[in-house]
Amino acid sequence: MVIAWPKRRGAARRVAGFTLIELMVVLAVIALLLSVAVPRYFHSVNLAKESVLRTNLAATRDALDKYFGDTGTYPDSLEQLVQSRYLRALPVDPITESLTTWTVIPPTQPERGGTVFDLRSGASGKASDGSNYSDW
Repeated sequence: MVIAWPKRRGAARRVAGFTLIELMVVLAVIALLLSVAVPRYFHSVNLAKESVLRTNLAATRDALDKYFGDTGTYPDSLEQLVQSRYLRALPVDPITESLTTWTVIPPTQPERGGTVFDLRSGASGKASDGSNYSDW
């Protein structure tokens, strides 16, 4: 929409709009707001990944305990938990975003059978609480 000022003798028509200064001020305010919001966003994403990792580990460990309670032995692989319907699917390690980076811990007592006693994350690095992902 074009707004014209009243015509005067010798006066040029002025078109309403934003000046370069006004646009620069608006962009500076947006940049300031983004500089505050973006780090908080990425921190929240990392906390969510850690929460999903803990939940996946707890669910898989629970499935391992139930499998041992039902069969008296531990499974030979994580896929065996899926085949026996203790898990719907292998959980994804949200830190590495992979199904294959899990570290499998064998049982300390060989008479319990199987090769999967416990499960740990294969991710390197530290969590927000300072602990290593591989220690979870």
